Amino acid sequence: MKKGDIASWLIRFAKGTFIGSGFILPGISGGVLAAVFGVYERMINFLANIRNDFKENFFFFLPIAIGGVFGIFLFSALLSYFLEVAEVQLMWFFIGCIIGTLPALWKQSGKHGRGEKHIMVLAFSFAVALIFFVSIDRATTDVLPQNIYTWAFAGGLIGLVAIVPGLSAANILIFFGLYAPMTQGIAAFDMTVIIPLAIGAVVAILVFSRLMAFVLKKAYTGLFHAIIGFVLASTLVIIPLEFDYISIGGLVCLGAAAVGVVIARLLCRPDKSIEG
Repeated sequence: MKKGDIASWLIRFAKGTFIGSGFILPGISGGVLAAVFGVYERMINFLANIRNDFKENFFFFLPIAIGGVFGIFLFSALLSYFLEVAEVQLMWFFIGCIIGTLPALWKQSGKHGRGEKHIMVLAFSFAVALIFFVSIDRATTDVLPQNIYTWAFAGGLIGLVAIVPGLSAANILIFFGLYAPMTQGIAAFDMTVIIPLAIGAVVAILVFSRLMAFVLKKAYTGLFHAIIGFVLASTLVIIPLEFDYISIGGLVCLGAAAVGVVIARLLCRPDKSIEG
């Protein structure tokens, strides 16, 4: 392997690590990071037409896939620890991450222009998603059973965010009470969690990639504005309400949110030197 090939491989591995973090970090979408890093449309076209240029695409995405798996395990271990010692502050860090990705998502949504109807789509998506989340009994969802079916469901969400930019599976998993045990299971290499997660993710990617390729061609702008509405609604419902914010802890939450904004903005900054 030539020196330039090694550098390209390592760069794509680094991209994959960050994209993998987006699959499990609330507010940071793996799909958005794939788009920002210049590999999203090629990924969708490859998955939707997997036999076309298979060898070339396989070797192009191999380091990205390896990096993605590495990122998932790395960040799962870190999150498993911080969820135990500073859960509220960590939630505000995630909220900051969401806020930090919104400018990039807004720019991406207007790539082909936008009009009043797209703003209406955003508002409608926000309202429907918020009503959906609020109408669900949190007391029930917090005790959602943890078994092969719910882990496959969680994996399906992770697979979905790989191909739908802007969605955060972690936001939804937090709401359903599955996020903390999922990160703990991944960090502990628990195969009863990892295997159904992987199966659910692969099935979701195979099922939805062709559909997403079609939707992107037909309704790119409307889809992205609907995603923004969903992101905003899913963010509101994870805000920790039962916490004394008039305290040092409140300042720490504010600082954590600010750090999240900065990190997300850095991750979402296009880097022309590493465009795939």
